[in-house]
Amino acid sequence: MQVQLSQKEQMLLKDLKGHEELCVEKYSKYAKEAECANLSQMFQNLASREQQHYNTISQIMTGQVPFMNQGQGQQGQGQQAQGQQAQGMQSQGSNSYSQKDFNMLSDMLATEKYVSGTYDTSIFEFQDTNLRQILNHIQKEEQEHGEEIFNYMHSHGMYPVQ
Repeated sequence: MQVQLSQKEQMLLKDLKGHEELCVEKYSKYAKEAECANLSQMFQNLASREQQHYNTISQIMTGQVPFMNQGQGQQGQGQQAQGQQAQGMQSQGSNSYSQKDFNMLSDMLATEKYVSGTYDTSIFEFQDTNLRQILNHIQKEEQEHGEEIFNYMHSHGMYPVQ
């Protein structure tokens, strides 16, 4: 299915594509730099998911409406996040952690918050219902990425909830 994108939609997609590209780059870089092996794996997984978002946005920019298997993707990622959270809690019994890992996690949590907000604004600007649903799906996944980072930080004493 082909759609005709407005100039504003094209501009928003260009911004979203840039954000996704930055996320892929940062997660990939941080995966190599993380001191904790579980954190490195989590960053690698998140880089892969952000690459999927980048590919989807690229496809939309060509006027195509990609098919999103929403139910399967979310469930699989949720289970993956729970598994990583459990691994993280098992591997770190104390609240000692690397300042370097903390800084990378804090950066990515702030980035995910920003990117999710950008999707929220963009969703309201799209005319096509299918594109709105796709962008909403990606935004939900961005929120799940943020939750995964938060859970890791919280389980390692980096983000105490009072």
